[in-house]
Amino acid sequence: MAQQRKKSGGKASKPAASTPVVYVLNGPNLNMLGLRQPEIYGRDTLADVEKLCQAAARRLGLAIVFRQSNHEGELVDWIQEARSHADGIVINAGAYTHTSVALLDALNAAEKPVIEVHLSNIFRRESFRHHSYISLAAKGVICGLGPKGYVLALEALADLA
Repeated sequence: MAQQRKKSGGKASKPAASTPVVYVLNGPNLNMLGLRQPEIYGRDTLADVEKLCQAAARRLGLAIVFRQSNHEGELVDWIQEARSHADGIVINAGAYTHTSVALLDALNAAEKPVIEVHLSNIFRRESFRHHSYISLAAKGVICGLGPKGYVLALEALADLA
């Protein structure tokens, strides 16, 4: 099963054609999970979320490429890479959810099913978080369920792949 976690560089290679590949992309500050505002985001670290995703992927017969970046352009590069190396994308774009037309354009150009994930319920938070550019490219949105949202997103993509 192809699984990578990297900050930058290199291309992911797609495993055997029979194994669907899902890119799980995480945006800014998600590397601070478990430390940053645990009352909102919980105490699980991003490494804990990755382990949860790996276990779910094995159960679902998926391969995952799990990545995090604080840089918008790097996320765009990975989404563009997913166009030829993945069957779907799970994305928690963090704050870029509410600001990035560049990510929206990249997701639309990727022409892959996208599931948007948020650990917290963005609709119970500040009003500026209620708008998502990412949602315009997403088949579905999962928010407010903590790390379990990633598992649900992988289950949805397994059905779509």
